[in-house]
Amino acid sequence: MKPESSLLEMDLQAGQDDWTPTPHGEFLAAVLARTNLVEGKEVLELGAGVANHTILLHRKGARRIVATEITPELLETTKINFEANCGTDTQLELRVADWLYTQGRFDLIVANPPFCKSGKQNRRYYLDSLILDGHKRLRPEGEILFVQSSMADIPRSLAFMDANGFDAQVLGRTQGPFRDYYYDDPTFLEEMERVENAYVERDGKRYETLAVLHGKLRPYTPPPQAHLPGREDDA
Repeated sequence: MKPESSLLEMDLQAGQDDWTPTPHGEFLAAVLARTNLVEGKEVLELGAGVANHTILLHRKGARRIVATEITPELLETTKINFEANCGTDTQLELRVADWLYTQGRFDLIVANPPFCKSGKQNRRYYLDSLILDGHKRLRPEGEILFVQSSMADIPRSLAFMDANGFDAQVLGRTQGPFRDYYYDDPTFLEEMERVENAYVERDGKRYETLAVLHGKLRPYTPPPQAHLPGREDDA
């Protein structure tokens, strides 16, 4: 098995509109590199970006990867970087898709959900929708793996995962300073003051905690009389 350091060595290109790896994404990659959650699984990656996680999923032995982005242009960067680091792989499928609005069922969903810049009135929208609706894209006992900030309320996510049928755990935590753009949105800072343990302050600087959360669906069979929607979008 390759050492963690070599798994994370990549040659990545990025255009003006591409999101380069963030501290959140880098920490998710570090945790992915030291786990065996991926090997032999079919993985849905939401928001592949510059392919840093896509490449790592391949290197960790994913059987099949479906990587999504919201525009063809962003997905082209994913393709270029993946092929530059991994070659042409028939087990990779690239899809233009918005979050969970795609088809299929998978063993594992991997994501770095937008939060501060989610563009939603509820900044937790992508976190909550992943936890609430991720089962629609998962096989029985499927798994989700994502990174989030303490400012998005880690205990709230763990409780929401449990309420929605996931056995949840934190696979890793790290601290880092606030990113500069946090200070560009006064409403964001105001909201964070209402989140318990959102950050710590040391020597006049604010630090957030990043956590990688993992959830595995518990076995569940709804009763015969339960309201069940059509499954035409689950093919």
